[in-house]
Amino acid sequence: MVCSINGNILGTDDAHISISDLALLRGYGVFDFFRVEDNVPLFIDDHIDRFYSSAEVLRLKIPFTKAKLKEHILEIVLLNRLKFSGVRLLLTGGEAKDGYTPGKPNLIITQELVKRPDDSVYKAGVKLIKHEFERELPQVKTTGYLTSIWLQNQIAKAGAMDVIYCSKGLVAELSRSSIFVVRADGVVVTPGNNVLAGVTRKNVLEIAKNQYDIQLADVTLEDLDKAREVFITSTIKRIVPVVQVEDKTYGEGIPGRITKALSDKLIDFETEYIDKHRLMV
Repeated sequence: MVCSINGNILGTDDAHISISDLALLRGYGVFDFFRVEDNVPLFIDDHIDRFYSSAEVLRLKIPFTKAKLKEHILEIVLLNRLKFSGVRLLLTGGEAKDGYTPGKPNLIITQELVKRPDDSVYKAGVKLIKHEFERELPQVKTTGYLTSIWLQNQIAKAGAMDVIYCSKGLVAELSRSSIFVVRADGVVVTPGNNVLAGVTRKNVLEIAKNQYDIQLADVTLEDLDKAREVFITSTIKRIVPVVQVEDKTYGEGIPGRITKALSDKLIDFETEYIDKHRLMV
């Protein structure tokens, strides 16, 4: 396995950065993560755009153009040859001589084996819990995951897959996923403010727009409680049906019709992308 630090390709066992890097000392850094299937990085341009946007908000400069970064990622993918994997882009705060002030960022690219949830997750759906919390700079994909990692024991004890972040009566997002609610009137809603712009979320909005009434709008806790269906989206998981949030069960406790239809459409959408871009690598 190879990775890259600041454009230099090396074995993962030989990779290192300074122990004074602000990402280590203060958790100051941004990242992005996307799936690679049949050696095709899915929706790579969207992820690179989001990576640059996150870096800009944190005032960290990426030492490559977008085109050069894409070329470099493809080089690593071809060297590692992992058919089903994830690529992680990480930009650190750089070495901080005073332990606080950002220095020259380190750009790290790694590739890792990943695994999709078991088929039972998609057939039976999952349970979630809620937690009152709003991420700092929610539009940025930062490396700060303190709350979600701290909550892991609570999530496991509840028999849940993940946690929904809520703030001031509004539903935001999960620790690593976007959330959609199908209201009683059939309108499909996903929170439009103070959330990360998920790439899979974007694709679901695209494939759903010609068949369903789609809204980017506030989702209240009451909306969540009265929903007909709930599902979550992410790069690795695609669409996962939610059948329970804490003590509230949706429908008959099985994945809903709209969730299933959109899941099938998303798989087709991704398959078309892979077929179209296969020659790229």
